[in-house]
Amino acid sequence: MGAPHPELAAFLDLVAAAGNPPMHEVGIVQARADYDAATPMLDAPGDLRVLAQDLAVPARDGARLPARLYRPGAAGGSDLPLLLFLHGGGYCLGGLESHDSLCRDLAALTPCAVLALDYRRAPEHRFPTAYLDALDAWTWLLAPDAQLGWRPGRLAVGGDSVGGSLAAALSLHARDAGGVAPLLQLLLYPCTSASNDFPSKQRYATGHLLEAATLDWMVANTLSRPEDADDWRFAPLAHPDLRGVAPAHIALAECDLLVDEGTAYARRLQQAGVPTCLDIYPGMVHDFARLGNIVEQTAVLRANLARALAAAFKQAVVGA
Repeated sequence: MGAPHPELAAFLDLVAAAGNPPMHEVGIVQARADYDAATPMLDAPGDLRVLAQDLAVPARDGARLPARLYRPGAAGGSDLPLLLFLHGGGYCLGGLESHDSLCRDLAALTPCAVLALDYRRAPEHRFPTAYLDALDAWTWLLAPDAQLGWRPGRLAVGGDSVGGSLAAALSLHARDAGGVAPLLQLLLYPCTSASNDFPSKQRYATGHLLEAATLDWMVANTLSRPEDADDWRFAPLAHPDLRGVAPAHIALAECDLLVDEGTAYARRLQQAGVPTCLDIYPGMVHDFARLGNIVEQTAVLRANLARALAAAFKQAVVGA
């Protein structure tokens, strides 16, 4: 069993000493408020030179989904490659503000444009709403009369936690539908399975930021039927065939109850012949991509993710 990095261990001790009830005990409204309030304390602001534009993405049912387009200040327009970013938060929490810093840094460091989507959350909107919202955003980006005008061959998709699950599911959909595939699926500690059989779900069930009881609460808030837990749109590891999906860059945290299922997904992609890079960050916990005020590895991770994106975008230009 890996031990958390000393800086993270001290932070986790402070969290435990505070004695606050876990989010799965305070209810969804308070959990969201606490999650949002913690963001500026846990994470640095991100690159403020990046230009941000709020807009709306149309969903299939007529809803307008809030989104935010980030562009490096020195670069402009649709000449940039673009990352569709889907935030984490267990389908219940998070949004544009909670992941603003991460999106700003990815835009600045790559450099690329980033479109962050505020998909609808559970329990008000249960599965498969978040997946369909993400799919509608991807389809909207690719439409011939798309408002943003990005070229189909210069798009990637990514996200953290359940956002990584959505990115993986979108990549599978693109393969199955025969549509435009993302150049890269950038998956940060994704949820790939609803099974509790992975040893890491016991090793890191408590005391490592994301706890097993909280994850179970998020799943219960999201799914309407037990059989949905085995739907590949919710659990990509359940898909029987991963051949031919987009290349993947998967970043995992060693001290995370999701590390084993993330590793299993990477191995299945590799066995299916999909170019896949797997990075496991020693001593890190779930959500460390948003802990810039706590641990320096957050900056290391963001730089590595940007390099992976830049390489994928460059390879597409060379191969064009």
